[in-house]
Amino acid sequence: MPERVMVSGLGIYTALGKGVQTNHQQLSLQLHGLSSLDMLETLHAKSFPYGEIKETTSDLIQSAQLPSQQGFNRTSALAILALQEAYEQAGLLPNNACRTALLNATSVGGMCEIEKHYFDMLNNPSAYKYLAETIDCADSTQRLATAFGIKHFLTTISTACSSSANAIMLGARMIKAKQADIAVCGGTDALTRFTINGFNALKNIDKNYCSPFDANRNGLNLGEGAAYLILESESRCLQRKATPLAFISGYDNFNEAFHPTAPNPAGEGAYQVMQRALQRANLQTSNIDYINAHGTATLTNDESEGNAMKRLFHNLPAFSSTKCYTGHTLAAAGAVEAVFSINAIQQQCVYANLHFKEAMPETGLIPQTVFEKNIPIQHVMSNSFAFGGNNASLIFSKV
Repeated sequence: MPERVMVSGLGIYTALGKGVQTNHQQLSLQLHGLSSLDMLETLHAKSFPYGEIKETTSDLIQSAQLPSQQGFNRTSALAILALQEAYEQAGLLPNNACRTALLNATSVGGMCEIEKHYFDMLNNPSAYKYLAETIDCADSTQRLATAFGIKHFLTTISTACSSSANAIMLGARMIKAKQADIAVCGGTDALTRFTINGFNALKNIDKNYCSPFDANRNGLNLGEGAAYLILESESRCLQRKATPLAFISGYDNFNEAFHPTAPNPAGEGAYQVMQRALQRANLQTSNIDYINAHGTATLTNDESEGNAMKRLFHNLPAFSSTKCYTGHTLAAAGAVEAVFSINAIQQQCVYANLHFKEAMPETGLIPQTVFEKNIPIQHVMSNSFAFGGNNASLIFSKV
């Protein structure tokens, strides 16, 4: 029988705060981290709510104890701060002798710094050569690897909003195949004008707090953050005397190739990926106790995901979107919500879907609207659906 893939460490930094416990506390109190922008300069700073981390990039770099002269940006600093917590919880030290794989995800890479200096770079490219190199999505991966002494395997995944869910999936596969002793999986994204302008052009941003699965939803709120999971085999956990937090029982990805930015309204891609994750986990729909939904609060996603859940689950378990707390953190979202899903198992709770008032007429589904604890949670499904039909679904289970 194949060994189970254990999660032995978690680390997170979002607009709710730094650390797993802080994020759980804010979620349990039903307190979101959305506000207007203070750190990022843009014409839209006061136009929309954002999940912005209220620390300057310089402060983040200092907090992470990074040498500022080496071109670290906000994306990399957030990643290192989140991974430091995951390493500490897992009882791991940087530069260890393990065959460690790093599977890092990001969507905008170093755009957070490039866009500030773009015109200066055009006029004097040689003076900004070091900065230009940071725009590559792999730059944050290399900086993480250098900071933690990871050399065995590095890769960068950028499949939009499912990026870090796919990183976790690939890490689980590598552990199962014995291609690595430790898999460090997650993602990081900082808010940028580039992102805000792009989503605003798509008319996908709500001027109010987003309301996932509500009949009157009108778009998402953008956010920033980073989150990482430490994965290893069950036998290695026992050997290290590490305490597993949960195990990955199921996962899958499925590309429905329907439209560059819109999902199939019937939810075919979402249905297929959830069903296949259940099959891989050898679980029935009745075994799922909570679904951390993708739930972007956009017109198309929530209809599509709602239709898929309604089609797959005869008795739909509690479900909610936690993007109404953090904003949509893009490539980091899958890992952020994986942390929340494992928290739900650890704390035996389900999180509330904020700002919900009226069910969508297309589905009639009502999400979890209050935080509840002392709920028996054995298996949690976490969904991440992205542009281009890049759908991913993970299932975490209680040890």
